[in-house]
Amino acid sequence: MVMKKKLFSGLVILLVFALSAGIYYIHLLTPIITGYAAKNLASNVFVGNRTQESVEAIDLNFSFIKFTHNTIDYKKKEVTSRFLWAKSKAIYIEGFGCTLVCGGDETTIRNRPYTIVQLPSFNPDSTAWPMGDKLTDSITSGIDIKKINAVVGKSLRDTIGNKGTFAVAVAYKNQLIVEKYRSGFSSKNRFLSWSMAKSITNAMVGIMVKNGIMNINEKPDIPAWRNDARSAITLENLLHMNSGLKWNEDYGNLSNVTVMLHEANDMAHFSYGKPGIVRPDSMWYYSSGTTNIVSYLIRKKMGNDSVYFAFPRKELFNPIGMHSAIFETDASGTFVGSSYIYATMRDYVRFGLLYLNKGNWLGKQILPLGWTEFSTKPAQGSKGKYGAFFWLNKSGDFTGVPRDAYMCKGHDGQVIFIIPSVQLVVVRTGFSKKDDFDFNKFIAEIVATIKK
Repeated sequence: MVMKKKLFSGLVILLVFALSAGIYYIHLLTPIITGYAAKNLASNVFVGNRTQESVEAIDLNFSFIKFTHNTIDYKKKEVTSRFLWAKSKAIYIEGFGCTLVCGGDETTIRNRPYTIVQLPSFNPDSTAWPMGDKLTDSITSGIDIKKINAVVGKSLRDTIGNKGTFAVAVAYKNQLIVEKYRSGFSSKNRFLSWSMAKSITNAMVGIMVKNGIMNINEKPDIPAWRNDARSAITLENLLHMNSGLKWNEDYGNLSNVTVMLHEANDMAHFSYGKPGIVRPDSMWYYSSGTTNIVSYLIRKKMGNDSVYFAFPRKELFNPIGMHSAIFETDASGTFVGSSYIYATMRDYVRFGLLYLNKGNWLGKQILPLGWTEFSTKPAQGSKGKYGAFFWLNKSGDFTGVPRDAYMCKGHDGQVIFIIPSVQLVVVRTGFSKKDDFDFNKFIAEIVATIKK
């Protein structure tokens, strides 16, 4: 009897402990749950031109996120999301998308010296592609248009291996030849980049290098790194994700990346505060925090927030016709270089064309000579899978696809394929969880439509 009582007491204690641990874990998750819902709903509605119903039915319809209660204030242009005892708010800033408040001062966020650079005064409908939207009437030779339309059409059917596609656009020999949208989406929508933003941050660094403001061999002036092994980290190490800083990029759990995106007021500070665990350039591992450190370093080099806020549009987006692009900031005012750009499909194609043409846009060299070669050189330890904020196919992971293919890749299935040897740029956006969409088959079938 005594033994049974002890066993029962032990089980009760164990149950209470497990229940308490579970509640505590949920407590830690709640700001991530509400932060994810508020930020994504706000941006997709106020920037992406989507409805609340669409976003909640697709983008927020998973895990605990689907249980959030979301309120949109269309007059103030802000979203509040609640789950259990937690609440998060995201606010809209004209020209800069939405920012998750994350405990920061909302007045400060709203009143920063945001500089809106005016768009060039021209009619895109009467301006020839790629600067404008007037497409050529002639059919580009060298590719089977009927077959490629069939491949793209199949990718939108939401069948096994093709689930979750929002839109696909294909450019061949610099001409936009295919552009298709899932029902409910159109060319008017801006689509979330997720980590495709890393590659756009690569372009910003390239422009800084071209202007003599940054050097890939320089060691960043971060006070917290001065007196330890992190002082050896170079800008190139950061671009190659070889910094040696401790990082956990698990999107499905309470991790560095989920806390950074949904709780950190200053994402760069959160990231560069991580300890060094290995020698720089000795180990490769993917880190969104690394990109936000680079974004902060660009801001620091500028030394003037008005200039910094104008920089992406003035130096990159406007010159290559990416007029829809919106680069969002964190609560501290730094562009979220790891994750938060919104743009139309055609503007993502334009970005791919910039790299396809080695940084040259209609005769003007936007990026430094040799920058695309640097960007596609495999990072130490990546086994040919990663360059400088671009994914690579030098490893041959994409079978039936040329080895010179490289990619801007984002969470949930956003991708820009750039394949110089066959003069292709392919953009696909959507919401596809792991294994929902067969990217290898998709891009290999598109490559196969090129006539030998």
